[in-house]
This record gives sequence, structure tokens and C-alpha cells, in this order.
Amino acid sequence: MRRFFGAAVAAGAITLSTAPGVSAETLTDALIGAYKHSHILDQQRALLRAADEDVAVAISALRPVVAYVNSYSVSAANNYELSASYSLTFDLLLYDNGATKLAADATKEGVLALREALVDAEQSILLAAVAAYMDVISATETVQLRASNVRLINQELQAARDRFEVGEITRTDVALAESALASARSSQAAAQGTLDVAREAYRAAVGRYPKALSAISSLPQTAESMEVAQGVAVRTHPSIRQAQREVTVAELNIARAEAAMKLSITGSAGVTFDEELQNNSSVSLSLRQPIYQGGALSAQLRKAKAQRDAARAALLSTTHTVQQAVGNAWSNLRVTNAQLSATDRQISAATVAFRGVQEEARLGSRTTLDVLNAEQDLLDARVARVEAQSGRNTAVYQLLSSMGLLTVEHLGLGIQTYDPSAYYNAVKDAPAKYSKQGKQLDSVLRRLNLD
Repeated sequence: MRRFFGAAVAAGAITLSTAPGVSAETLTDALIGAYKHSHILDQQRALLRAADEDVAVAISALRPVVAYVNSYSVSAANNYELSASYSLTFDLLLYDNGATKLAADATKEGVLALREALVDAEQSILLAAVAAYMDVISATETVQLRASNVRLINQELQAARDRFEVGEITRTDVALAESALASARSSQAAAQGTLDVAREAYRAAVGRYPKALSAISSLPQTAESMEVAQGVAVRTHPSIRQAQREVTVAELNIARAEAAMKLSITGSAGVTFDEELQNNSSVSLSLRQPIYQGGALSAQLRKAKAQRDAARAALLSTTHTVQQAVGNAWSNLRVTNAQLSATDRQISAATVAFRGVQEEARLGSRTTLDVLNAEQDLLDARVARVEAQSGRNTAVYQLLSSMGLLTVEHLGLGIQTYDPSAYYNAVKDAPAKYSKQGKQLDSVLRRLNLD
């Protein structure tokens, strides 16, 4: 039986290995792959660019509108003679109590809110990659442990059969070993299925199937206490920052609704040419003061105020949710650390127990069932440690995410990230297609591979 104990101890030291000359993939590689592969981030970036264009549209309302019009008419009084005229018009908003400017400001704040949503999406993508990476490592180690256990029990079964042949044990002992082997093979098949599922999740998160994965050698720093972590989250979490921007948007919309009730002035100019190229020029100034619109303006103001109240309530709710998430993540990290420590002690005790049971079985005071049970306890302890270590590693990154720090920049992944300001700066002044700014915009689009 001594050789079986040696094999069992060796099974506990199983780690992920790579073939000579094959470079193992690290968690950093997986995170970089997830960031570059994610179509969710592509979607969020496209939505952000669309919002950037809303800023350009809002800015354009402050600029003149120039239009060229051809008109053709037929007059019955002149024997249905066809006449034509050509007009060039120029319209400009001169004054509206800042309503249009406020609309542009609100749109800009909306863009900043969507930028925070993009950061939040980035955190979700990276956390999914971390979880997938840890799951593959955990599942791979579990498969290796289960396979080692099958080999060990198979050897024990052969030894039991040999001992049965010489009359040292009964047929019941052989049947127990056969049952244990069948159970071990079932557990091995289940572990392989879990690994297959983990590989698919990894492919979905990272964009490729995992090869050889490196074990985690170090973990990022988080916070000294839960209170510190919550303080960081309140200041930096993208969900809170997005909610703050949305409150600002709601307040600007109130000012817009109030400005819409006041005086506005529009200037117009135009020149019209007939078929004989005789022109008729005109300049006009229009003053508009709403007096009564069926209560629509007042309703819009009340609506804007209600939306502000809702945005403020959403900010408070989001803050509480983020703080709760930090507390949960902190508690989960403490639990997984405790589990990891406990499984280390469990393995140590189970190893001593397994060694003692084997020795007692050799002396005839223990049965085959006792040996198999002790071996199963040791295997369960090692599998539990694998799961606890995976859970602890994932919990660290979950805590970072709850603090708003699970980003490419904070993790220092060393890759070029998407710059949301590049496209915004190219379109915020609403450049015309063939202007200098328009050509610069074309260059930005080519760099983004979006043209």
C-alpha cells in the first residue's frame, strides 16, 4: 500500500504545465485579448460616437442656415406660361435666452455620461475574462486530480484482487474497490465536462480557446479596509460618475424649459432672381414671444423638474448599490481567504489520516473501505483547495471592479486603449464635409477603421 500513498501525495502537487518550448498564456494576455475582442465594447464605442454627433447637431443650431431654392410656377392668367425663380436664403438665430446653448451643454454632459458607461462596460468585460481564466485553471487542475485518482484507485483495485487471490481479503473488499473506481471515473467525466464548459466561456470572453495557462503568481493591491474601498468607489466608480452627469443633464433641461418660455429673435435675409436675372432682396427680423400654447411649455418644465428629481434619486440609489457591492466583494474576499487557509489545514490533516489508515490497513486493523474513504477525503480536500484558490483570485478582481478600478489603465496592461475624446474633438464643432476639419475627421475615421 505504501506506493499508493506516494502516488496520492504526488497527485496533490499537480500544477498546470506546458510542453518544452511552449510559452504559457498569462492573465494579462487574456485581459488584453478580451479588451481587443469584445464586440460589446465596439457597440458602446459606436453609441458614444453617435452621441458625439448629437453635440455637433446641437452646435449647428447656433449657426446660420443657408439654402438655395429653385421655384417653378404656371399661371393661368398668362396663358399657362411657365416661370422660374432662383432664391438664396440666410437664416440665423440671434437670441433665445440661451436655450440652444443649454441644449448643446446638456448634450455634452450626455456624452460624458456615456463615456462613464463605456468604462463600466470595460470593467464587465475584464471581470468576465478574469472569471473565465480562473475557471479554466480550476477545471484543468480538477481534471488532473480526478485522473490521478482514477489511476490510483485502479492500482488499488488490482492490489485488492491480488490479495483476494491469496485469501487476505474478501470479495466484498474487491467490490468496494470496483465501486470506488466507477465513482472516480464518473467524477472524472463530470470534471472534464466542467472544463469543456469553462473553455467555451473563455473563448466567448477572450476571443480564442485557452492553451496552457500560467498559474497566478501575484494579485493586484486593493484597499486596506472596506471603508477605504467604499470611499474610493464613491469617488471613482463609473456608475456613480455617470449618474452624476445625468443629474447635470436634467438640471440643464430645466433651464432649457424655462428659456423656451421667453423671447427669441431670428434674422433672415434672401435674394431672389427671376428668369431675366432681376433680383429682389429682403432682410427681416422676427421676434417671437410665446403667450399661450395650451399649457405645453408649463408641462415641459414640470416634466424636466420631475426628471431631475428622478436623476437625483437614481444617483443616491446607485451610490448605495455600489457601496453594497463593495461590502459584498470585501466579505467574499475574506471568506475565500478563510476557505483557502482552511483547505490547507484540511489537506494536511487528511494526508496524515490517509497515511495512518494505510499503515493500519497493512497491519490488518483497517479495511479496504477505510482506505478508500480516507483517500476520498484527501482528494476532496485538494479539489476544495483548487476551488478556494480560484475563488480567492476572482474575488480580488471583483473587489477592484466594485471600486471602479478594473480598467486597462489601472491594471497597467500596457496596450493602447480607445480614446473617446479623439472622435469627439473631431466632430464637436460640426465640421463640414469638405472643410479642413472635415478632412481631419476622415483621418480619425481611418485610424479607427470605421470609414
